[in-house]
Amino acid sequence: MRIRSLVVAGLLMALAAPAFAADAAKTDIKGLYLLTDYPAVTVQPGTTSTVSLHLRNYGLAPERLALTVSGVPQGWKATLLGGGQPVAAAMPATDDSVALDLRLDVPKDAKIGTSTLTVNAEGPSGTHVTLPIAVSLAKELPAKLSIQPQLPQLRGASNSNFEYTLTVKNDSGKKLLVSLAASAPQNFDTSFTEAYGTQQLTAIPVEAGKSKDVKLKVTPPSTVDAGRYPVTVRVAAEGADADTKVTLDITGQPKLDIAGRQGLLSARATAGKDATIPITVSNTGTAPAEHVKLSGTAPNGWKISFEPQVIDRIAPNQNKEVQATIRPPEKAIAGDYAAAISAAARSQSGSAHFRVTVTTSTMWGVAGVGIIGAALLILVGAVARFGRR
Repeated sequence: MRIRSLVVAGLLMALAAPAFAADAAKTDIKGLYLLTDYPAVTVQPGTTSTVSLHLRNYGLAPERLALTVSGVPQGWKATLLGGGQPVAAAMPATDDSVALDLRLDVPKDAKIGTSTLTVNAEGPSGTHVTLPIAVSLAKELPAKLSIQPQLPQLRGASNSNFEYTLTVKNDSGKKLLVSLAASAPQNFDTSFTEAYGTQQLTAIPVEAGKSKDVKLKVTPPSTVDAGRYPVTVRVAAEGADADTKVTLDITGQPKLDIAGRQGLLSARATAGKDATIPITVSNTGTAPAEHVKLSGTAPNGWKISFEPQVIDRIAPNQNKEVQATIRPPEKAIAGDYAAAISAAARSQSGSAHFRVTVTTSTMWGVAGVGIIGAALLILVGAVARFGRR
């Protein structure tokens, strides 16, 4: 039993060894550190630049650390920022860090060359850490561009307006004329306009260190299938370029068409009697048509009804047949008439015009013949009677 316990304990220790090793690795580094990704930077006289810093505490008790910057050339202004505000001290928790920014305001008449600024953090316990940063001045910086969409993904039907607001930033030391281009799927139309205008653009001027908003309008073809479609936007100027992607999430939409059976758009009816016409309702769109309601218009006194009146659902590229009953009034004159039949599903609708040829009832024909015959008999009798005189 004791041997079994020792074996189990040994296994547990073996399994826990990696965790112990990881904990030991964590405690290998101890102390206070000032860190930056870029300890040597180049800026242009007359501009403002920012260097990101981290004050890191490895395994030490938290304490208030005074922050200073030494070696600042005459006329320069160096400000330490924390959370966007000027700060003079920081207190990182144990095994945690505090994010800082060193903002440099360089005068226009600063001499070209390299200066070393030192960021200091010092605590009351004697803790002291420094970070030297080399700042070189240059009259002109290489062109640098960036582009950022405010809303990179939009959702809608193929007939929706897809408009993206893009922020183009010029991080260079001079004004740039930035060209605009977009790469979209086949048959998609793209155009750039001003942020608050309709004038189409192919390039925009952007001041040094400034940004400007433009709008990208993407129009998909009406026959596009539902799905996600990427569009790549690219800006370029003087050898510098940047790109970003936006996405159209197209949901698809139904499209309703109406025709008679086998495509016929004509029918025959008798005055005063019901005539049944087979109607085909087709969905040629890219999304199902739900709750399709039928209606009809015809000359005054006509009656139109449908069976069924409402179609629950028509899938894309499918069709359903409906029986339309048309009844001209009893006194309708023989001839051709126009009747319109419509189908609607939410915001989508379709319609077709049918030519209805109306004939009169045979009963009225017989009655007409009888009336004509009686009139002839009366006429013949009158002639025979008065003709003798």
